[in-house]
Amino acid sequence: MGSIPDPGEVTELAQPSFDEFQRQTSLMTSCTLLWKELSDHINSLEQNLLKQSETLKRKIETLDSETKASLDSLKKRELSIEESVKVALRRVEFNTKAAMRTLSDELEENPDGEVDNGDGLLQHLKSSCLKMEAKEFWNFVTGKKKELDLLREKIPAALSECIDPARFVMEAISEVFPVDKRGNEAGSDLAWACVLILESLIPVVVDPVIGKSRMLVTPSMKEQAKEIAETWKKSLEERGGIENVKTPDVHTFLQHLVTFGIVKKEDMEFYRKLVVASAWRKQMPKLAVSLGLGGQMPDMIEELISKGQQLDAVHFTYEVGLVDKFPPAPLLKAFLRDAKKAASSILDDPNNTGRAAQLAARKEQSALRAVIKCIEEYKLEAEFSPENLKKRLEQLEKSKTEKRKPVVVPANKRTRASNGGPMPPAKAGRLMNAYVSSFPPPPFVRSPSHTQYPTPVPGYPSPPAMYGSRSPPTNPYTYSPEAAPPPLAGPYPGAPMNYTAYGGYSNSLAPAYQQAYYR
Repeated sequence: MGSIPDPGEVTELAQPSFDEFQRQTSLMTSCTLLWKELSDHINSLEQNLLKQSETLKRKIETLDSETKASLDSLKKRELSIEESVKVALRRVEFNTKAAMRTLSDELEENPDGEVDNGDGLLQHLKSSCLKMEAKEFWNFVTGKKKELDLLREKIPAALSECIDPARFVMEAISEVFPVDKRGNEAGSDLAWACVLILESLIPVVVDPVIGKSRMLVTPSMKEQAKEIAETWKKSLEERGGIENVKTPDVHTFLQHLVTFGIVKKEDMEFYRKLVVASAWRKQMPKLAVSLGLGGQMPDMIEELISKGQQLDAVHFTYEVGLVDKFPPAPLLKAFLRDAKKAASSILDDPNNTGRAAQLAARKEQSALRAVIKCIEEYKLEAEFSPENLKKRLEQLEKSKTEKRKPVVVPANKRTRASNGGPMPPAKAGRLMNAYVSSFPPPPFVRSPSHTQYPTPVPGYPSPPAMYGSRSPPTNPYTYSPEAAPPPLAGPYPGAPMNYTAYGGYSNSLAPAYQQAYYR
């Protein structure tokens, strides 16, 4: 073992260098800075963890409260389901008896079955719904198109009386959707009735607690609705694809998907194409949002603008709140410019020379009316004043009215006498007047007499000279039956006179004309 140094012994100490001192100082400074950075980083992590912990805690509390509320609601519904069924059955029985009594009373008072007020219309609809007579319900609705607003108000209340509203609606519209089964009898478009009934079904089948996210439709009915949608998609190819399908049919299909809650995420692109192809339909923006296309709205609006459908783009922008990104006033002005260009192209089209002006005016009038209505609907008067548009529309209407006024044709100077007598043969003189010759004109020969004139006919001016000056002679001749020779026997009062040849030219035109005139 080494010896322990004596504390009293003086040992020789090494002299530290200045460089070593600086190195130690620099090391201490670095360690201090690193410690401070680590401390700050650790504090930052602790703060973030605390914030995240608070956020998670709040979310858990919210989830717990929502879960508890949902469980309580489900428990109440489970406890009350038996009683609800009994109440529903009693209600159905009561309503059935009341409807039958009301119907019998109405038939006694009105044997023709005419409905003249809202209460009568509702009772008729309820009667069909209670008896689940879908065919009768469909025929009644399609026959009341003029009372569309009243039907929209009363049909939901009537459908709520059905035992199975979803089944009833699908049976009612099955005549024309998904495929029109009327065959040769298919006439007017009944898609409006399909859309009306499907829209009226939504408030009936929506969950009163959860809302539209859950429809009270049985699984079997939902599967049947899916089969109907697939049938419509398959028939789309037979109709010529998306570009050729009718917009009312597209509207019915999309409303069918929304009503029964059978939208498929894998078909979103297909839905998007249908909406864009039928974007001019008023309900399309709302349907697009209901289908889950809200995130694709900016791209759809840009596509509509590129296709020249600026007016439809305005409706879409207001539906999803993209007015700041797509200002409406420039879009409406661009729409009017395109309409004017289209009207000009119609005027320049050689195939529409007869109706070009009318078609062009109609095109511009339609665009002006649509823009004025859009401005008034969205209160855009401050950004785009409609006064000039209204003045232009009035000008077009005025010019259209003036063109419809009958044209007054001036009466022919050479008209027949009031007693129905024939006109004098002045056309021969005009025909011979086409010859130009240096020979003197032949003597004027008077036409034969006609005994059918009861009174003397006023004198006619003499025809213009066939040669030389075209001004009429100064002395007119007077035609009078008294001065004519006596009539000859035959069907006509007198035979026509023949013109003699003159000047070396055979005057073949005059005799031919005279003979044709009297035949």
